[in-house]
Amino acid sequence: MISRLDHISIAVKDYDKANRFFKELLGAVSGTSAEDPGMQYRWELMSVGDLSRLELIHPTGPNSFLNNFLKDRASGVHHITFETPDIQRTKTHLEKNNIPYFGFREYGNLWKELFIHPRDAFGVLIQIAELKPDDWLDSTVKFPANQKWDIRKKADGLEIDFAHPGGGKMKLNLSMADAEKLLDDLKKCI
Repeated sequence: MISRLDHISIAVKDYDKANRFFKELLGAVSGTSAEDPGMQYRWELMSVGDLSRLELIHPTGPNSFLNNFLKDRASGVHHITFETPDIQRTKTHLEKNNIPYFGFREYGNLWKELFIHPRDAFGVLIQIAELKPDDWLDSTVKFPANQKWDIRKKADGLEIDFAHPGGGKMKLNLSMADAEKLLDDLKKCI
């Protein structure tokens, strides 16, 4: 039902300060972002390291759903998002197990989501989404379509980037001895 944890969403009052903190101090790379005038908030997805993502969300108007959450705090973890390969199957699973959900929305094939209220999820707002992870990432942290790896020779071995099924890429450094062993193991499987 759940493929992986996709991202942690952090609500902030001071968007510029949080943005600088995560990008300049922690090296986060901007991904997709947008403003939702109807719900009066802005969001930005960021990649951190090889496979981690976070989202900054910020109220943009007096009727934002975030204002109540940020009433007594400057920022905080708002929700966690899990990826599912099939939102309809997830809905059925939750219904069969009497787990209430709300906010089911489908944005075509781009994004399908639902939420589980914190009272039903041990104090955590959970978002479950069906998505294509690479659609939300900056091109610098993902491979072009249909590329699965990239190999570079280094003085002491190889550096290999692999496309991750959860989006983005991961790096693996191998000594020459490990690279040769990997090659032998691959040959045995072919």
